[in-house]
Amino acid sequence: MTTPLVAHGQLTGLYDLSEIGRDAQRGGYSRHLWDPADLEMREWFIERARRIGLDVEQDRNGNLWAWWGTPGTNAVAVGSHLDSVPGGGAYDGPLGVVSALEAVARLKASGITPTRPVVVVAFAEEEGSRFGLACLGSRLMTGEVDPAYARQLTDRNGISLERAAQAAGVNPAHFGPDPQSLGRIALFIELHVEQGRGLIDLDSPLAMASSILAHGRWRLSINGQGNHAGTTGMEHRRDPVLAAARAVIAVNDTARTHAGTRATVGRLEVVPGGTNVIASQVNAWIDARGETDASTRSLVEEIRANVTSALRLTGCDASITEESWNGTVHFDSETTGSLAEAIAGVPLLPTGAGHDAGILAGHVPSAMLFVRNPTGISHSPEEFAEVDDCVAGVQALQAMLRSVL
Repeated sequence: MTTPLVAHGQLTGLYDLSEIGRDAQRGGYSRHLWDPADLEMREWFIERARRIGLDVEQDRNGNLWAWWGTPGTNAVAVGSHLDSVPGGGAYDGPLGVVSALEAVARLKASGITPTRPVVVVAFAEEEGSRFGLACLGSRLMTGEVDPAYARQLTDRNGISLERAAQAAGVNPAHFGPDPQSLGRIALFIELHVEQGRGLIDLDSPLAMASSILAHGRWRLSINGQGNHAGTTGMEHRRDPVLAAARAVIAVNDTARTHAGTRATVGRLEVVPGGTNVIASQVNAWIDARGETDASTRSLVEEIRANVTSALRLTGCDASITEESWNGTVHFDSETTGSLAEAIAGVPLLPTGAGHDAGILAGHVPSAMLFVRNPTGISHSPEEFAEVDDCVAGVQALQAMLRSVL
């Protein structure tokens, strides 16, 4: 894993965070909502924000806000998230938060007096890696998820979101729509490391997001018959692991026949998980994405049919349940265009990755700025961004903020 670089004392926040949540088993970083690493990341955010003269508060859904100026209804919000996928890279999320704090610090140091409040936001549980629901903090704030449903979500250890919140000093009874916080945002800008090869192909250090592909997560539960691995003949087995193997191949093969779509099985849980035990159940999670809502829904329905067909001879039964859904997001062209003008124009780029900006775009004017990733790899320790490109991102964010202040 590459430690985030620091050039000439710039973006030191990336270096400050480089030892928090290192994952010795997977490589990269594992920082999940309200685990020790996430709590340490949050402490860093609070300390850094206060050091540059910002007032910090935590909202009812666990999102952090660092204010420059008196909170009001015409605020410009910038930021991203601090959590990661299991074994993720150093830049996905934290780069946006560090860059936002750096841009605000530079503007303050320049002596500018903003005509409207500015707030740096760190949204909770963007990746959904602990409780299974991506963009949890922004979804709760905007009312896009039922708080009662969210409270009962559990992590891999069976700890509920409600219980984890209580342990972190957050009252889960207050989860839910937050019109006060949302109503303060007049514009949201999220800087993020690019999570593909778009900027490599464009030979550009920066791009503005044009859209986000439709995407969702579905839980595939396969039930078989638990039994003894040594005494059960092959002809008498109802093995859900065998069924899961066939299902994973069916998911892959189906997506390959639908142009412009992607489908992934990246997580499986085998119950009970013994070496000498034929499993009784396998749970697998399907991530499906497409260029339109219709194409993504069509892909999932065909996956459902093909998985059912693939399992027909295994003696196992299966169910596929939707856990989250985000329709295609088209960022407002007027908002994106005006911000792009402030930085002398940059290319537009669609993305297949979900973001908090995609959630907020349905409620307030929102935009995204991507920073080039020379590896083209993300959600992996190999994720990277060059120092000069990161600095260019901060400068662009600073110019955008200046243009709207």
